[in-house]
Amino acid sequence: MSQSINLYKQLARHKLFYKTVNFGLKRIKLALDLLGNPERRLKNVIYVIGESGKFTTLFSLRSFIEASNNTVTTHISPSIRDIRERFYMGKGKYLSFREIRETINQIKKLKIPLTIFECLTLVYVINASKINADYNIQETGALWRFDSNNLINFPIIQICTNINKQHLNFLKKKTLDEIIKEDVAYLSNFTNIYIGKQTPYVLKVIKKHLKKNFSNKIFPNTWKLKKIQNSFYYQDKSNKIKLNNKNIHSRGMRENVCHAIKIALDINISKKVIEKTLPSLKFEGRYQYLKSGKIKNKLKKNEAIMIDGAHSVTDAKNLAKYLKTLKLPLYGIWAMTKNKEPDLFIKEFKNIFKKIITIPIENEKSAVSANDLNKIALKNKINSEASHSLENALKRISNNRKKIIVCFGSLYSCGNILNKN
Repeated sequence: MSQSINLYKQLARHKLFYKTVNFGLKRIKLALDLLGNPERRLKNVIYVIGESGKFTTLFSLRSFIEASNNTVTTHISPSIRDIRERFYMGKGKYLSFREIRETINQIKKLKIPLTIFECLTLVYVINASKINADYNIQETGALWRFDSNNLINFPIIQICTNINKQHLNFLKKKTLDEIIKEDVAYLSNFTNIYIGKQTPYVLKVIKKHLKKNFSNKIFPNTWKLKKIQNSFYYQDKSNKIKLNNKNIHSRGMRENVCHAIKIALDINISKKVIEKTLPSLKFEGRYQYLKSGKIKNKLKKNEAIMIDGAHSVTDAKNLAKYLKTLKLPLYGIWAMTKNKEPDLFIKEFKNIFKKIITIPIENEKSAVSANDLNKIALKNKINSEASHSLENALKRISNNRKKIIVCFGSLYSCGNILNKN
């Protein structure tokens, strides 16, 4: 973990790289030109765009592809445990710290000012271009049009997951319509565009923007998530597949997996392979119960602990809906970064937790202070108090009574918890 933190700090301190978000493609395209355009060597590029559900969709699709004996690389953002997770090179291998450092040194020699995210995107592209993988999947960092992953004119697939108000802080007018436009109005033509489940309004606006796009457009009405008794199924005109998995708890996550199933079937991954892969899917930092480890071992036997990186209002609604199905008393540990909407977020959890304890996020300058989060929770009439650390928060909550402790609000916080565990 310390190597990962040191790498981020080195990037932040370097005069060529700046940490603030600065959308645009000129800088990274200039760098790629000087590098000999390694992005052109990536086969079958798949882009994953949207505000919520990108990682679960990407990871599910990656799993299906690998289970079909094809190779795949992925670029994700953010990482949870450490920086290496961003750069999956296939067959269970991630870039090592040494490989990341060597690639950054190669980028430094270009002497082009870049954002840290642009630099990390280049680290992925340079290394993935050497692999000759069957598929290469890239997850957008935020809004699509000027995201540094937007490098290929004709990807084979562009996946648009749920669009919501999560990235308003990057826009001038700060409206949902702006987000929809930035995500879908500039998608490439003559490819395959897969639209995930959306609210009726968002879907209507998406269709309007895609009206003149000459891609093959696959909308979410081509498949369904069905519940039959206590089981959930993916269903389309030709297939019915049981979501046989104990790690998928919310409707949003199930829809993301179904979306990945639809795409996998369309690229000729067999139903049998998908059914065989589904039970093994699990997503770090997403509705994840800690079954063992240092933190779990410090709790009482009657206490369960779950972590989830939900940080948008849409994510909050999904998490709250799931938590309402649980019968045990619930206690929350809440952390969040400043570029989110903590007031709107926490409102979704009213009357769900017996108590929430707010904490800061270690090694994260953009974190909202525990005191400020506590004030927001109290303003929304939620029983809350502030704490200086996760360890202290757990001490205040832990006792012999049965309960579930839910740590939520930030993927960065989830990463810290997993590393401590």
